[in-house]
Amino acid sequence: MTVGSRAFQNARLQKKFKKEADAALAAAHQAYANGRLADVETLCRRILEVLPEHFDTLHLLGVCLSANPKRLEEAEQVLRGAIAISPRAANVYCDLGTVLFDLKRYQDARACQEKGIALNPNFAMALTNLGNTLMHLMLPLEAIELHERAIRLKPDYADAYCNRGMVELRIWQSEQALQSFERALAFQPNHHEALVGRGMALLELRHYAAAEAVLNTALARQPNNAKVLAHRGRLHLRLMRLEQAERDIEAALGLDPDLEMALREKARVSLLLNKPTQAMAACHKLLEQNPKSETAISLMGSCFASFGDIATALEQFDRALELKPDFEDAIHRKIFTLDFLPEADFALLQGARKYWWDNVGSRIPQRKPRPRDLDPDRRLVVGYVSADFRRHSAAYIFMPVLRHSDHTNFETVCYSSSPLQDEMTDEFRAVADRWVDAAPLTDEQLTDHIEADGIDILVDLSGHSLGNRLGMFARKPAPIQVSAWGAPTGTGLKTIDYIFADPVTIPLAARPEFAEKIHDLPCMLTMIEPAPGLYRPDLPMLRNGHVTFGTFNRIEKISNEVLAVWSKLLRELPGSKLVVKHASLDDTGLRDGLIARFVEHGVSPDSVVCLGASIREEHLKEYAHIDISLDTFPQNGGAGTWESLHMGVPVIAKLGQTTSSRAAGGIVKAVGLDDWVVEDDETYIAVGKRFSADPAGLATLRRELPARITASAAGNGATYTRHVEAAYRRFWREYCAAQAH
Repeated sequence: MTVGSRAFQNARLQKKFKKEADAALAAAHQAYANGRLADVETLCRRILEVLPEHFDTLHLLGVCLSANPKRLEEAEQVLRGAIAISPRAANVYCDLGTVLFDLKRYQDARACQEKGIALNPNFAMALTNLGNTLMHLMLPLEAIELHERAIRLKPDYADAYCNRGMVELRIWQSEQALQSFERALAFQPNHHEALVGRGMALLELRHYAAAEAVLNTALARQPNNAKVLAHRGRLHLRLMRLEQAERDIEAALGLDPDLEMALREKARVSLLLNKPTQAMAACHKLLEQNPKSETAISLMGSCFASFGDIATALEQFDRALELKPDFEDAIHRKIFTLDFLPEADFALLQGARKYWWDNVGSRIPQRKPRPRDLDPDRRLVVGYVSADFRRHSAAYIFMPVLRHSDHTNFETVCYSSSPLQDEMTDEFRAVADRWVDAAPLTDEQLTDHIEADGIDILVDLSGHSLGNRLGMFARKPAPIQVSAWGAPTGTGLKTIDYIFADPVTIPLAARPEFAEKIHDLPCMLTMIEPAPGLYRPDLPMLRNGHVTFGTFNRIEKISNEVLAVWSKLLRELPGSKLVVKHASLDDTGLRDGLIARFVEHGVSPDSVVCLGASIREEHLKEYAHIDISLDTFPQNGGAGTWESLHMGVPVIAKLGQTTSSRAAGGIVKAVGLDDWVVEDDETYIAVGKRFSADPAGLATLRRELPARITASAAGNGATYTRHVEAAYRRFWREYCAAQAH
């Protein structure tokens, strides 16, 4: 057969098959509508064997293949083949753009979608799809305009409303996002993405119960939807339901091991559950997917910090901030971690706090002060803001001030920013004149509430720690704002007027570094007395025949520097033991790593006893087995130092060059134990050896310590509170005098 006759024969076959092809294509479309994708592919390929340039078949096959994430590259080639046959087919450009979007080739997707819109400017689907692409290219305002163009062309277009809501969520316009999702659901009540989006918006608006109900509904419709499980895990995490969060996130990863949001939340919840090994594994996987993920890099920094590698942790935070200079999570994590850096000083730490103010706080509009009664002697309204009105170390520090408040001259209002509540929350609620559940309130709403409550003095009890409301304090809702007790290491906020301290913790020479004015109390920190029956006056050394040291601080506080000093002390006192207790030591990897660090310094593993989590009463009872507590440095203990002293166990504390590295020294000096506060490593070891060699003197001190604390202005809650309230009155009188001028 000649070439010409073969071509003629093929043409006859194609013409004959054309009618059969039309019928097969119709069947393929029906199969696609019914979700039978394998049948679609079989029918399309049968047509293409005879008619390889059949445009409609290529288009349908490309769309069919794009439904499988593993066949996106194949779908791309088929759709490009369709475009080669019909270069002006706007709908194929739209579908190809979706494939490129799913391949995360956003610039290619944008070019393709823009071509489709150029061919058909009134193509609503192409417009909203391009909007999605621009959102991923960090062009949210342009994205919203495209979604709104699509809505103007098709006012009942649920997808466009939903897509607009997703962009609004990205730029923190949560109220507008909620309206967009509800509009989408009004037109299409079963729109799954809009339903999930509504749950996300409610979560951001802190409407937690409503968000949970919506996400539960979405999961009832699609029980194996990994993204919805991850969002519900995020909700549980926000509500500090850590075990439930972990379950949902694990379930999401079981369905989609590479889901970015689930991996991110896995890292967060693992850190909070003291499982840094698991958190680091999640971060590694995130960074394999996206090496420039500022969130993953920041979380990785906290993982390194948990293992005591402070220098590497800080490198990670700085990398994250190079990518996103106003990334608030990384700033807070860096501020927290800098307290553990041995070479840090007051200037470095306050500089990091100033960075938050310059990049975040200063951009928040301040409120104009409302008129108020400027009587210098009237009853003042004092507001306390904290996420820790519950069983938390910070709560034990500031409880005495609320418990002993003079309600005749001061009205106290507590703004609780945590959804967690327990029996200690009940006590805080009972001792306050007014209680406000601030967890469901945005910073803007909380600012409104505080202004309406007529707060004269607003006290921040969180600093840059988890659950802080510094965004609200930046708005300046009260005429006088104070930082105290919970994390009183400086905020960097120009809208916070004072910080409570003492001359030991913040020396005079360091005070110019602070954004706040320093006001001295008998001690920067105080603490409620432990429950009776936990203190044992007998000295363990007399029972055991050897000295037992203890440190009940966070493991990340055990720096290489302090570990070297402790190791030398243990080596020079044969038979001595060190008990290290913290909840994170339930993590096997962390515990083994800590013991290995001691072994590297020549300490027998039998000399180091690691204890994990326990309830507070059992935690305090462990002091019955401790002769001398060893404070960490550069990050000191706060609540842990007071707990040790209350249980009759003196603390060796070394003074450093930052607030957090002098806190324990301030406490120990405040109860008259000046001999236990040192300024160098050798003296630290010498003090440990000297008191270990004097069991009689140590036994006497153990018996006397509780009475010493009660007699001190720092340890007596009622006396301490009178000093605090005198400061409040002084601040108010100075404010009134300034306003009169």
